[in-house]
Amino acid sequence: METLTAHIRDIPDFPSEGIIFKDITPLLRNPEAMRLAVNALILPFQDHPVTAVAGMEARGFVFGALAAQALNVGFIPLRKPGKLPHDTHSVDYELEYGSAALEVHRDAIQSGDRILIVDDVLATGGTALASCQLVEALGGDVAGCTFLLEIGPLNGRQKLHQYSLHSVLQT
Repeated sequence: METLTAHIRDIPDFPSEGIIFKDITPLLRNPEAMRLAVNALILPFQDHPVTAVAGMEARGFVFGALAAQALNVGFIPLRKPGKLPHDTHSVDYELEYGSAALEVHRDAIQSGDRILIVDDVLATGGTALASCQLVEALGGDVAGCTFLLEIGPLNGRQKLHQYSLHSVLQT
């Protein structure tokens, strides 16, 4: 996993003062690192029934779509409000530096679907928990949550204690 860590850089004071942003764009630029990351993200879920992968805007789209392809299932985008053209369901949540909302098309998830939630970073857990709530509100089951990087001191894992959770890297 040292190979992956070498491709993630810290950007201090972004998006606001006191935040250390974990920039994955160097990892995305390297095809071998990206392949390693996706394989590590899905490894614990390869033998579990997953009917689709959901990824949060925006970096969760990259890893989520690649994870869905690797698992041979569909991808569900979880978007910021006003970005989806069809009938949506929305959840508001708190971030470490403000508040936000996520939306999904109401017909993207069917009762009984087993959805794997994928994102690049688990920080405070607000975005991931909102994603799980979207899945469950539409009748789906959360198969698990998987992240490239978990920022341990922010305690996001605590918000997701009821779900199967996997992080490739921890800080």
